[in-house]
Amino acid sequence: MGLRPVDLARRAGVSTQLVRNYEADGILPPAPRSATGYRQYGAEHVAALLTYRALAPGFGAETATEIMRAVHNGDEALAYRLVDAAHAVLHEQRLATDAASEALAALAAEYVDEQPVNGPSLLVGELAHRLGIRPSALRVWESAGLLKPTREPGTKYRRYGPEEVRDARIIHMLRQGRYYFEQIKPVLDGLRRTGSTEALRTAIAERRAAHDRQTKAMLYGAAMLHELITAGERPGESAPTAPAP
Repeated sequence: MGLRPVDLARRAGVSTQLVRNYEADGILPPAPRSATGYRQYGAEHVAALLTYRALAPGFGAETATEIMRAVHNGDEALAYRLVDAAHAVLHEQRLATDAASEALAALAAEYVDEQPVNGPSLLVGELAHRLGIRPSALRVWESAGLLKPTREPGTKYRRYGPEEVRDARIIHMLRQGRYYFEQIKPVLDGLRRTGSTEALRTAIAERRAAHDRQTKAMLYGAAMLHELITAGERPGESAPTAPAP
């Protein structure tokens, strides 16, 4: 099968330049050249391209590239380790989401408690130390409209009262869960205005749904990877084609 870059690109719905980039990055096996110097792709290149395109959404471009390089280098053990490591990371993210959900529920209860929030007023460095983050993160949260510290007269130092400290803890936990600012703001707005945890429950549900989508994408990519590897063990078989996702 003698395919041109444009033929390969059409099979995967990408540009010809991207095909060349994939080859340069080791995602595709090296392509032989014709007598006139043109690249000549075959079934193995089609299979590698489709496999990478299936792996990238679930495993990420960097890990998918490492997996493909391992396969082309004949190091299947490394490819399997990379797959396992990615699944382990996702599992840890699921556990972190579960833990954060419980902690956030306890913090959210403080918003509906009729008792005033007590505690010291903290400077930016003190709050950052308590949360285990850099002071610059608190300033970024302030710029995003998530926190509104007061200013000391004269020195203009930022001061975080008990309520701001509580809010910062909520933000920190959500940021650890990889929530974006636009997802965090409605959570805080709802808690501050009415003590409603609806937005918080929605944010957590969306995060868990994102985990599920990634798992499905990883399974799809792994199925293509399995087909790519085992096809090489079955002489005479054609390159795998992408199954319906």
